[in-house]
Amino acid sequence: MNPPVDTNLINKIFEAKLSSTDFLRLSNFIYTEYGIKMPPAKKIMLQSRLQKRLRELNLTSYKQYIDFVFSKEGQHEIINMIDVVSTNKTDFFRESAHFDYLSSVFLPEFMRGGIRKTLKIWSAGCSSGEEPYTMAIVLAEYMLLNPLFDFFVYATDISTKVLQKAVTAVYAEDRVEIIPMSLKRKYLLRSKDKTKKSVRIVPQLRQKVMFNRVNFMDSNYSTPDNFDVIFCRNVLIYFDRETQEKVINKLCNYLKKGGFFFLGHSESITNMNVPLQQVKPTIFRRI
Repeated sequence: MNPPVDTNLINKIFEAKLSSTDFLRLSNFIYTEYGIKMPPAKKIMLQSRLQKRLRELNLTSYKQYIDFVFSKEGQHEIINMIDVVSTNKTDFFRESAHFDYLSSVFLPEFMRGGIRKTLKIWSAGCSSGEEPYTMAIVLAEYMLLNPLFDFFVYATDISTKVLQKAVTAVYAEDRVEIIPMSLKRKYLLRSKDKTKKSVRIVPQLRQKVMFNRVNFMDSNYSTPDNFDVIFCRNVLIYFDRETQEKVINKLCNYLKKGGFFFLGHSESITNMNVPLQQVKPTIFRRI
């Protein structure tokens, strides 16, 4: 359905409607290429989120926008579209029991034997960086007490926008309230501009984290190594069951035998054919 004619571009965009046909074209593409479910109930949400892209491109209808995305000239726009479509909710020390398990159970076992070791851990679906930096804080604390221990954090997401924020590592003060003051003093820097209530992760911690863009639907992931631990939490909920199983199996290809896999509290592997054995709820070991 074409939008009503109006002399004001903004009004045209607000009056424009995403037709069921165009929604289906776009939702099928998003599902096939990125695994993200877009049921009909999300049509209004998708329409709302894409309004900004229409304004940026000076387009007045969703059909124009979708035709552009699928054109040869519009291939670069796909990344911007996925930035808008993908959901990025995260916090520091989210589901803190996982980090407690990492430091109190996994790491002592990992370092048993008294030899120098480097832990390789992957935050798959890292959003704006709170999860990988939480990992880095926990692992840096452990390293202070264990001089033979070192670590490397690999963090990936589909959204370039949130990855840019993660690399910058600047967060509003209210985002870091949950971090204990003793850790804030070590790992956070206050902005020199007193009018900005923000903090930044210290350089020595930022240097421990490598960020990269990864699409879980790709046949192979461009990872630097196999990992001892993979966190893939609150990401799979956006995929259907079949896609979840495929993604977990692909991720497990990059997890060392005996390595640990962490899921979000609302995710499970029940009735899935995956090489994981449950250790605790949402915590698994590769078999």
